Amino acid sequence: MRSHLAPDGVDRGGLRRRYRAIFISDVHLGTRGCKAELLLEFLRETDSQYLYLVGDIVDCWRLKRSWYWHQAHNDVVQKLLRKARKGTQVVYLPGNHDELGRDYVGMQFGGIWVLSDTIHVTADDRKLLVIHGDAFDGVVTYAKWLAILGDHAYTLALWVNHKLNRVRLAMGLGYWSLSACLKSKVKGAVGYICAFEEAVAAEAKRRDADGVVCGHIHKAEIRTIDGIQYCNDGDWVESCTALVEHWDGALEIVDWAKTRARLPEFAS
Repeated sequence: MRSHLAPDGVDRGGLRRRYRAIFISDVHLGTRGCKAELLLEFLRETDSQYLYLVGDIVDCWRLKRSWYWHQAHNDVVQKLLRKARKGTQVVYLPGNHDELGRDYVGMQFGGIWVLSDTIHVTADDRKLLVIHGDAFDGVVTYAKWLAILGDHAYTLALWVNHKLNRVRLAMGLGYWSLSACLKSKVKGAVGYICAFEEAVAAEAKRRDADGVVCGHIHKAEIRTIDGIQYCNDGDWVESCTALVEHWDGALEIVDWAKTRARLPEFAS
């Protein structure tokens, strides 16, 4: 499948931000917490040769409990399909919240391949294991009921966070994430995140990869673990982040909420 991007990164479509690869996950379409409008902006303002959807793109857990599907959620799906039609190599790797997609591994829909995991080779010839990561979460694997309970608690935290930030906005203060604060302060959460990161990195090492790209824990980060480059692309519920590969193979986390604030076309 050919891309309209030239090997040197020149984009014939004239878009402003051009990358060799983009990795996004944990969008959670079908929930009120999904920042679909911001993701749609990001997809419109970027282009890439490869686009990886690293799981939990649609939140089937939440949709089973109550139906919510804003027009912006449909627009995101249409934009992804349009990118595939125009030559972007789009790969979808289902996560635990959209695990129904795992029944279709190996199939292609609208030009988008569905895979359980894959190897992405960077421009500087490094092998990256790309996987959602829930298989390395003991709570999801061995106590799914506890994971669902945690999902309810996370939903409550997002609701509280929304209310707090409305007050902060009225006071002229910037955005603040309650969930991110809890993750960084609570000892158990820090230990859980570290154990997850180490387990995913160990799997990449077992498969003779140089690095790993995952999602699942909603914590964007790039760091080295036992010689493996661990990359988590974050989420589009709180942080609105993506992992991108530049044309020389360098990897970077893009925080879209902060990036758009610096762009004149989005200035209020």
